[in-house]
Amino acid sequence: MKGILLAGGSGTRLHPMTLASSKQLLPVYDKPMIYYPLSTLMLAGIRDIMIVSTPADLPQFERLLGDGSALGVRFTYRVQPAPDGIAQAFLIAGDWLAGAPCALALGDNLVFADHLGLSLRAAAGRAEGATVFAYQVRDPERYGVVTFDETGRALEVVEKPANPQSNWAVIGLYFYDHRVSDFARRIEPSSRGELEITDLNRFYLEEGSLQVERLGRGCAWLDAGMPDSLMQAGTFVQTIQSRQGMLVGSPEEVAFRMGFIDAQALRGHARRLSKTELGRLLLELADGVHS
Repeated sequence: MKGILLAGGSGTRLHPMTLASSKQLLPVYDKPMIYYPLSTLMLAGIRDIMIVSTPADLPQFERLLGDGSALGVRFTYRVQPAPDGIAQAFLIAGDWLAGAPCALALGDNLVFADHLGLSLRAAAGRAEGATVFAYQVRDPERYGVVTFDETGRALEVVEKPANPQSNWAVIGLYFYDHRVSDFARRIEPSSRGELEITDLNRFYLEEGSLQVERLGRGCAWLDAGMPDSLMQAGTFVQTIQSRQGMLVGSPEEVAFRMGFIDAQALRGHARRLSKTELGRLLLELADGVHS
């Protein structure tokens, strides 16, 4: 399975902070925002990842992430000329996917849960259909919303409904089978002029192959795309790391735990960050202090 990390858009909800920088490069506590969804894709076992961003911002991501070899993965970079919808990513990456199944993560989403890796790898391992994740929110009208029948089967997915029939929002993490680019080519632009990811999900829903995993208590999902949520995300990460000594959203840690890199390589990352608390935590992990 391949992965797409969508880090485009103009970040207007975070102006003026994003007038000179991509929002996915803003700090969420001690790491760039993009590290968090990148870690999620890696936790799913995905090692071939395309970063999609604007023409102006893409060189900054290349400078930050390189070719991926230091993390035991491979990065490809592709331009999104205009923010024409999330599902556009599968058209941009169509030739690169070449019929492979794919996961897509939004660059401003942070997901944290116990045993998250097991759920992600199960979604990545599905041979047919699609898997999305849902989370209860107070303001479902801002998101794609999924409703369920009494057995827990998904009935409908609606993009930003004026009168939501559910408070279960579909988060910015999606897993699709080999047909995803073909389905994406069939999507018509919405009234907003965008290729909606909800319309893509609806293709799978209508054929009965959309699986919705509900993230319940003990899980955290944060969309860091607004000032309040950006601050909340940073506070959340700071609290977990300082109280538990547990890293959140560290690609270096995930690469080590997934076996993409060894302890020696992890120590190299730690040395480069030696003046930071993050570097200290990585060194402790490499030395076996944290299991």
